[in-house]
Amino acid sequence: MESLINKKNLTTHPDNDKRQVALGRAQELKHRIEGYLEAVEHIPTGFKLEEQNQARKSKILDYFGATESDWNDWRWQMRNRISDVRKLSQLLPLSDEEAGQIEFVSKKFRWAVSPYYLSLMQADNPGCPVKMQGIPSILEMRDSWGKEDPMAEEYTSPAPRITRRYADRLIINVTNQCAMFCRHCQRRRNIGEVDSPASVEDIKASIDYIRANPEVRDVLITGGDPLTLSDGWLDWILTELDNIEHVEIKRIGTRVPVTMPQRITPELCDMLEKHHPIYVNTHFNHPMEVTREALKATRMLAKAGIPLGNQAVLLKGINNDPHIMKKLNQELLKIHVRPYYIFHAKPVKGTNHFVTTIQEGLEIMENLRGYTSGLAVPWYIINAPGGAGKTPLLPQYLLSLEKDNVLIRTWEGKVFRFANGGNTANSNDPQASMPGRHDCEQG
Repeated sequence: MESLINKKNLTTHPDNDKRQVALGRAQELKHRIEGYLEAVEHIPTGFKLEEQNQARKSKILDYFGATESDWNDWRWQMRNRISDVRKLSQLLPLSDEEAGQIEFVSKKFRWAVSPYYLSLMQADNPGCPVKMQGIPSILEMRDSWGKEDPMAEEYTSPAPRITRRYADRLIINVTNQCAMFCRHCQRRRNIGEVDSPASVEDIKASIDYIRANPEVRDVLITGGDPLTLSDGWLDWILTELDNIEHVEIKRIGTRVPVTMPQRITPELCDMLEKHHPIYVNTHFNHPMEVTREALKATRMLAKAGIPLGNQAVLLKGINNDPHIMKKLNQELLKIHVRPYYIFHAKPVKGTNHFVTTIQEGLEIMENLRGYTSGLAVPWYIINAPGGAGKTPLLPQYLLSLEKDNVLIRTWEGKVFRFANGGNTANSNDPQASMPGRHDCEQG
């Protein structure tokens, strides 16, 4: 079979015929995207739902007797997290059965949700992807499969608050506080019953460990959510890291741009800007979480020169759909956030109902590569058991590897033989490296 654009098309067709080839190819590409264009019309996003979210926000403000100024104050958001089912039922209609199940689950697993994140929940949609991430489900109590610490973090902690799984980088866990306790959280064992930031002594011990290990060049500050700490406390931690010569970059892992974007203030951005190079990775899981408020937060961080990445988790019933994940990644690029990872859900106790098959993850990757911008294609990652590290999974594009050539499969499923290291037999042929010169094995 001839290749997609064969040698004859490249060298002998008049300009008009070349244009016809290009138009035919463009039509073929348009056909490939038709399914997504039809599906995307029915995928809710934070921007599409802005009017509904505003109505729910007004109801919440009335309930608390609060003002717009209160709403925009992240400390007010933290103080007024909803963690009582009676209060929740007045803000989000619940059946008696639902309320009873939430009460039952809360005896084992802590929960809390910020007023802002609550405003994104659709009361009339039992499968609301925001609600599923924030409100307890009875399914959490029916999980006999998960583990408390599947990442073996307690066995990879050589110093207080440190997790180390790689040679040149590590984590400092600075708090168990969050604006909202995600139902799929990998560290739900650390949530406890009360907010408990790390002690000064523990943080000093973790920094001493980093100082004593010159191979550590990259430090990730995480939790909980480190941006629930005060600007001053974060500034002190970052300054201590800045003063360690071998620490080249700092990263902050946070979900507040998703669950409490009010936390991203001009003052916070001014402080963070002092500590370049610094990166922020956040955690959007569904297009409904990409709102105008989130855009305001991410734009402030971007203006402070802080690169933003997203680490989504593949979650059953929330984003295990190629069209939804594609739309999420495209919405993220619009708010200055680069999709970085899609994590396969970890086997955490109480989260089995969120776990998908690996085949679903690979199908999503098949429907990203070539079907959207490369910027919108993250890595699909499985965390190896026992803290053995991130393992990327890809659809099979390299079919065989030989000394003189390789067999590759394209994003469209076409298979090509490609010269490995150059084709010496055709080294004087200016077209030897052109796509059309390689044999297409099958369509």
